[in-house]
Amino acid sequence: MTSIGLVVFGLVSLLGLMSLLPPLAARLRLPYSVLLALVGLGLGLIVTFRPDLGVPSPALHEIIEALASVEVSSESFLLIFLPALLFETAIAIDVRRLLDDIAPVLTLAVLAVVICAVTVGVALAMVSPFGLVACLLLGSIVATTDPAAVIGIFREVGVPKRLTTLVEGESLLNDAAAIALFGLLLPILLGEGRAGILATIGHFLTSFLGGGLAGFVMGRIACALLSAMGGWPRAEITLTIALAYLSFVIPEHYFHVSGVVACVTAGLVLGSIGKTRVSGHTFEQMEGVWAQLGFWANSLIFLLAAMLVPRIMEDTTLRELGYVAVVFLATLAARGIAVFGLMPVLTRIGLMQGINHRIKTVIVWGGMRGAISLALALAVVENTALPPGLRDFVGTVVCGFVLATLLVNATTLRTLVGFFHLNRLSPVARGVRDRAKLMTLTDIAHEVETIAQAEGIDREVVNTTLAEIERRQNIARSQVQGAELPGEDVVKVALTVATAREIDRCYELLNARIVDRRVAEMLLREAQRVRDAVRALGRPAYLQAAGQSVRFSPTFRWRLALHRRFGFDRPLAAALADRFEFLMVQHRILTSLVPFCRDRLQPLVGEDVTGAVVDLVAARAAIVERSLIALKLQYPAYAAELQRQFLARIARQREGLAYRVLAENQVVSGEVERELRDEVEAYWQGLDSRPRLDARLSAIDLVQRVPIFRDLDIQRQQAIAALLKPQLELPDAVIVKRGDRGDAMYFIASGAVRVLLEREEVELGSGDFFGELALLTGQPRVADVLAMGYCQLLALKARDFQRLLLQDAGLKARIEDVAKERLRRD
Repeated sequence: MTSIGLVVFGLVSLLGLMSLLPPLAARLRLPYSVLLALVGLGLGLIVTFRPDLGVPSPALHEIIEALASVEVSSESFLLIFLPALLFETAIAIDVRRLLDDIAPVLTLAVLAVVICAVTVGVALAMVSPFGLVACLLLGSIVATTDPAAVIGIFREVGVPKRLTTLVEGESLLNDAAAIALFGLLLPILLGEGRAGILATIGHFLTSFLGGGLAGFVMGRIACALLSAMGGWPRAEITLTIALAYLSFVIPEHYFHVSGVVACVTAGLVLGSIGKTRVSGHTFEQMEGVWAQLGFWANSLIFLLAAMLVPRIMEDTTLRELGYVAVVFLATLAARGIAVFGLMPVLTRIGLMQGINHRIKTVIVWGGMRGAISLALALAVVENTALPPGLRDFVGTVVCGFVLATLLVNATTLRTLVGFFHLNRLSPVARGVRDRAKLMTLTDIAHEVETIAQAEGIDREVVNTTLAEIERRQNIARSQVQGAELPGEDVVKVALTVATAREIDRCYELLNARIVDRRVAEMLLREAQRVRDAVRALGRPAYLQAAGQSVRFSPTFRWRLALHRRFGFDRPLAAALADRFEFLMVQHRILTSLVPFCRDRLQPLVGEDVTGAVVDLVAARAAIVERSLIALKLQYPAYAAELQRQFLARIARQREGLAYRVLAENQVVSGEVERELRDEVEAYWQGLDSRPRLDARLSAIDLVQRVPIFRDLDIQRQQAIAALLKPQLELPDAVIVKRGDRGDAMYFIASGAVRVLLEREEVELGSGDFFGELALLTGQPRVADVLAMGYCQLLALKARDFQRLLLQDAGLKARIEDVAKERLRRD
């Protein structure tokens, strides 16, 4: 067999072996990573010592030779396998949860790496003949953690989601920090770099932050390309694979920043917003592809790295095993310092929520090392510029340490989790579980009865089956009756379920092409923010977060400032259109949550809690409705057009779905279905383009809407418009404040304002004006003026006031008459 044939044969053999290991690991109750390491060690021993040579079997010889031919360098490990491992974890992680715990994640990922490298380096320098820099290099190698075994155990035993997020988030950035530190120390050890502390720290931060920026930019570019590629799932998934490797190579090679950080950041960007750039089905396919790539990469890198361990540790001495013990204890101490020492400080200064000591202990013990540490050690072993003794020292100690963490920490972690009862449901979760079981069994009993009648099944058989279900119902009912749930905790759980349904509904509307992608992203951000607030603070946070959702964003206010300062209309009109559609769709989603809560939540949490949740959802919907009505009053024609488009999109989606069902039921052929769906798309062409909102913000438009200017000829209107400045005011905005110096008067083109005098309130509407008294008398403002809704005003500055009055005697008389009347009334 040729050399290429042997390599291919060896890789395929390893893939076949990998396919058998997950079920075997489950049967043996071993973490998958531990079993991989053990199998890799066994294969490494066979390849190194060749026991097959004593067996007269050519086929067996070829298999062993094929495995021996699969030799991968450290550079291949990092370039082929590492991007896939990092990217797969990054796109799967919950970014919102990660951001909630970003302080402890960064503490574990960056500060803990430095603490570990220093602790291990100093400890080894004290007991070994090697210098501090060499020992620090070894410390950076063992500072990177491998979450595969830990996460597998966590998912199996059911630990809190937050603990899983902490470990996953740490592993993502931990690899980046450790590899960046390794890349700084290796040139110093070779005499090619500067050993200054400030220079090293500066280089480290530049590499880390620069990699994050590069990954963010590349991730956003990829998301923009995904939006333009809609409808081609294979091409979209291929783009994500290219992104993983390009974001790793380009920043590292061309910009000399961390490719690991860039790859992780690009994956986080894609995982957080990519779901809104592709269809739901495509995103599920993409997750499946990346899960498969991650499985292959993780398994192969573990097997291939473990196969090298027997060769590296072939001549290990007792002294070197002592060094392994020193590293093991030093890493535990360093991790304990980071978790028990730094995290309480972050909690006290308000950067993170508190973590109990049980979870902290599991985090410390769960810091297993894996393939990345082995790959970095292999890079040292392969570097002929380093002394042979140092290469043997690093290779032996790192391999021994990795095996120790897998064989000691990983195999006992499940026991530790059980000892601390972290795998047990909380009382609230148990109560919800029991109610969910009772509700489901009740539904199943009705369905079985219906199906049995339709199929004509013998009554005796039906009764036997229903009796089994009823027995389980009685058990579930007794569990529910024996466990009363604390009220506020149940409300918190119910609100969390309701907000989760809100998020799902946003994705449903987006995938059905009923909601614009940009608006869907706004809705998702808002729903996720409300969910996070509820998780943290419960009921009080729900309406507080709801009130924040109708506030005007900084971006909106920035566009409003552009309009006022420079007269730019388009950005503000686009922001108003976004807000219009956002409020309209959000109100529909919240309204649909009320029947969902009554139908699905009430059997789970009871009538009282459901009533409280329904009241909260209805109150939030009312807040949104008030903001929506204010916009509708100002732009009624646009509101009608948006509603028409919304209904048309629903009609398009339902018609296409109906044709798909006909094809699935073999009523029509696939060709007929495609033709019908193409006809639907052609008929509704342009439906995805949102109608443009005519905000009527130009001065001449507004002048023509003011009664005292309406009857003037066009030349006079244009002359007046040249002196007046359009100004849009938002609901409840303070336009004029009592006591301020008067610098302008205002004509109301549309909308209404409330004038707050000392003894009374006055409402002014379209065609009225205010603020003229301060200009005529030179006195400070005598009232506060607030916008009652959206108001389109025409501002006349003090310097132009006299010019306008001189141009139009009739207007001058009208303003002076109103001013005299107001002075007399005051």
